[in-house]
Amino acid sequence: MTSTPVDAQADTRLPLRPELAGEEPYGAPQLDVPVLLNVNENPYPPSEAVVASIANAVAEAARGLNRYPDREFRELRTALAGYLEREAQVTGLDADHLWAANGSNEVMLHLLQAFGGPGRTALSFAPTYSMYPEYARDTNTTWVTGRREEDFTLDADRACELIARERPAVVLLPSPNNPTGTALPLETVQRILDVARTSGPIDVANDDAESTSAATPPASVVVIDEAYAEFRREATPSALTLLADNPHLAVTRTMSKAFGMAGARVGYLAAAPALVDALRVVRLPYHLSAVTQAVALAALGHTDELMAQVASLREERDGLVTWLLSQGLDAVPSDANFVLFGRFTDRNAVWEGLLERGVLVRQTGPDGWLRVSVGTPEETAAFKAALVEVLGA
Repeated sequence: MTSTPVDAQADTRLPLRPELAGEEPYGAPQLDVPVLLNVNENPYPPSEAVVASIANAVAEAARGLNRYPDREFRELRTALAGYLEREAQVTGLDADHLWAANGSNEVMLHLLQAFGGPGRTALSFAPTYSMYPEYARDTNTTWVTGRREEDFTLDADRACELIARERPAVVLLPSPNNPTGTALPLETVQRILDVARTSGPIDVANDDAESTSAATPPASVVVIDEAYAEFRREATPSALTLLADNPHLAVTRTMSKAFGMAGARVGYLAAAPALVDALRVVRLPYHLSAVTQAVALAALGHTDELMAQVASLREERDGLVTWLLSQGLDAVPSDANFVLFGRFTDRNAVWEGLLERGVLVRQTGPDGWLRVSVGTPEETAAFKAALVEVLGA
């Protein structure tokens, strides 16, 4: 067998999908600086007790790595259901209502694989999470964006009008929203759910004449992305409370933020069993490794300890908002573990000034704004000192 000459390799054209031409991989800057406050990580590493539990669980899983993992991972789904019932004070969840994957990114991709596709539309309201249009692109789903108000809230009337007009297969609504940190009132979510009950793509054939009229329009799947929900303020409820009456609702969560398990890559959702079953069709075989399942179960066993850290991060966040306002800046009240602040004539200059002082934040969202993750008290102090220097320079 002969190898292809180097010059022939250089002339070979790959059949790349046209919409991917010139695209760059997603990713925030990963720079080696003392204070990393750009990707909304939990700044606290797992305790020795959590590490020990995970190590023991992984060691046990390693003894069976010659076998494929449990592809239905019902033990983990049951544990996640129990956690959500407690965290959101809801009832009626079990393994059939839960789904999990390698980060909430893969959960979102499953949703677009199952309900999006050519000739279908996914919809959200900008500014919002920058990966959403990439999920749409990767599944050949048309991407449509509405606009949020100047204060980053969502006008329910306009949102419902856009959904009714566009007839999306999937509506993606983060709450709290990234990058603004703003949560959606349940009244707004419910109004959208009401409209979405019959606003789905018209290509859907209805063959189940026994359960519903053949003339009934399909629903849009409404995804409430609650990646940061554990950080919400006390008076902010979860959309999980609306799940029982809305079979077209999916509420997504992650273990990356509140649980401090960003490196474990575990995301999940709660939804009606029929919606979960649709995701089981598009998942890859054995997509959730035995090691990942073991790590997630071990971490869930330390929920109380990990949620105590969340409380301290909430306090740090609220204090940071107050401090930013005291400096004459705008800061958006946040239900997440980050704060959007500004407004700067040249935000890149401020970003670079912070970076020169060893503090990395994120340039994202509307022009003139920056986003800073909530860190430890020491990291927050370093950020404040650096920002004062940059603004005074």
